[in-house]
Amino acid sequence: MSSVSDRIPLTSLSSGAGCGCKLAAVDLLPIVMDLPAATDPRVLVGAPTGDDAAVFALSDELALVQTIDFFTPLVDDPYDFGRIAAANALSDVYAMGGRPITAMNVVAFPLEQLGGDVLAAILRGGLDVVTEAGASVVGGHSIKDDEPKYGMAVTGIVDPRRIVTNAGGEAGDVLVLTKPLGVGAIVTAAKRGAAGADLVAAAVAVMVALNAAASQEALDAGVHAMTDVTGFGLLGHLHNLARESGLAAEVDAAAVPAIAGVEALLGDDGAVSGGSARNAEWAATFAAIQPDVPAWRARLIVDATTSGGLLAAVAPRQADAIAGGTVIGRLVAGAPGTIRVR
Repeated sequence: MSSVSDRIPLTSLSSGAGCGCKLAAVDLLPIVMDLPAATDPRVLVGAPTGDDAAVFALSDELALVQTIDFFTPLVDDPYDFGRIAAANALSDVYAMGGRPITAMNVVAFPLEQLGGDVLAAILRGGLDVVTEAGASVVGGHSIKDDEPKYGMAVTGIVDPRRIVTNAGGEAGDVLVLTKPLGVGAIVTAAKRGAAGADLVAAAVAVMVALNAAASQEALDAGVHAMTDVTGFGLLGHLHNLARESGLAAEVDAAAVPAIAGVEALLGDDGAVSGGSARNAEWAATFAAIQPDVPAWRARLIVDATTSGGLLAAVAPRQADAIAGGTVIGRLVAGAPGTIRVR
C-alpha cells in the first residue's frame, strides 16, 4: 500500500463509520414520509414503505430494482473499503429478490491529500465485487470533499411477480438471519485502538460476502418478506418489516449469531458507535427487551451494521432451505412493528 495511505489512515478522516453514519431513523423517517408519494402505477415499490430499493415496472415480465448507498470509511485499507461499500450497495437489490446488472460509482474524495493511488484502490475494490456479482460498473460521479465517501448506485432486474418486499410477512413465519452481527462494534473498537487485526479481518470477511446465494435460497424457499440488516441494526430493520407486514415480532437474543470476539467488545459501551446509540434510543420506542437478556446482547441487536446479512420471513418448514441462516425469532399477531426480545 502507498506511503500516503500509511501516513493518513482513511478512518482518521471520517466522523462516522460505514452505515453507522446514517441519519438517525427517528429524525429521518418523518421527513421522508411527509414527502408526496409517487403516483405512477409503474412504481411498484417506492419510498413510503421504507423498503430496501425501488422497483419500477418495464413490462409484465420485467422490472428495474434501483438503489444507492454510500458512506465514510470504516476500515483503513482502501481496497477493502471499496469492496465493503460495493457489497453493501448490491445487498439492497438482493433483498428485493432481484439480480444486479449495473453499478455506478459515487465518490467524494480529497484527492490532493490522499492521492490517486488510494482512490484507484477503492475503485478497484468496488469493481472486483461488482464483477463477482455478475454485474458491470458503467460510470459514476465524483466531487472534491475533505471527508472521503464512497458507494454505488445499483440497478437490478426482477420479475414483477417475484418481488420480495418487507410487507409480506405472515403470522407464524420464522425469521432467518444470514450473517452474524457485530461488525459495527468491531470497526468502532478498531478506530479507538481496541480491536486487533484478526478481529478486523473477520469483520471485513463478513462485510464483503455477497448476499446473492442467500437471496436465491430465500426465493426458492418461498420467502414472504425480506430486508437486509444495515445501519439501523437488527431491531430497526425488523421493526420496519414487522410494521409493514402488520405484525409484531419476537426475537430470541441468545440465538442471534455474533462474530467471535464481539462479546468482549460489547461488555460495556466502549465499542458502541454513535449510530448504535441512536439505534438503541429508537428501539426503546417499539421494542421490549426482557431483563434477563445479557447487556452485551442487548447492544448487539442494535449494532449499526454495514453490509449485513438478509433477514427473511419464511414458513417454519422452509427455514432449513436457507443454508447458513439462523432462526432468530418469529412474526406473531400483535401491534404492528413492536418487538419482544427474550
